[in-house]
Amino acid sequence: MGDHQPEAMLKKQKRRRGSRDDERSLMPARPAEHKRERVLYIACEGESTEPDYLDYLVKRFGSGERTGQPFRIVPVCKANGFLPQQVVEAVRQYAAKDETWALFDRDDHKRIPEAVEDAAADGTEVCFSHPSFDLWLLLHFQAFGGRQSGNSTNVVHKLRHADPAFKRFDKKNDKSVQGPRRQALEGRAKAAIAHAKSLVSQCEHGACKAGYHKATPVDRVSPENPDNLPQSPRKWAARSGHALDCKVLDRDPSTDVWRLLASLGIEDD
Repeated sequence: MGDHQPEAMLKKQKRRRGSRDDERSLMPARPAEHKRERVLYIACEGESTEPDYLDYLVKRFGSGERTGQPFRIVPVCKANGFLPQQVVEAVRQYAAKDETWALFDRDDHKRIPEAVEDAAADGTEVCFSHPSFDLWLLLHFQAFGGRQSGNSTNVVHKLRHADPAFKRFDKKNDKSVQGPRRQALEGRAKAAIAHAKSLVSQCEHGACKAGYHKATPVDRVSPENPDNLPQSPRKWAARSGHALDCKVLDRDPSTDVWRLLASLGIEDD
């Protein structure tokens, strides 16, 4: 598979998130199988922030010493990023039967409900962030609330003031999560999860409760699993703890990234 990239994913798009100086391919090579190792293919809308964070999770927790099971995350991403539906399509292509997750943001995207529906059709877990993944980083340092309508300006402003390591975050295309920024996140996962859960329970819908969430992996719908049935999009979207009739685009602000950490056992759920 190597550096091969599907032609459908190579169309020029407006530059999203930070870019790297080099032009190395960001598409993954298939990892070696390991009987004890949990392998997750996780497709990311962004090309820098999310893959950096996933790499941090693996290096910090992937050995299994804390989680009880070693895990490896294979990021699926590309230069200039994906649109939400492309995130789901890309991770399907690179993981025939393995566990799959899709990370994408609200921003100003128009087809997010369709992306959730596509994910539900084959059992790809969704980590949706409203307004953006940057909210998840901010929640490591403080609670947050108030409708953002897809705009990340306020989130980024607060993140820059939350810790010196993030002072220049999103300036000159620097949205990396490396070095001092990783150090700043150390020991704060539990607080981030608590803050993210609080956003679920504070949802304006009124019937959403973080305690209703589901983090146990579900076998994907695939030729290798012919007995599995497609998931209901409403039930699939409700795995985050939101009510069945709480529309995804109304979950403002919110982020489901905490479910990934809960599923991996990084923090007690």
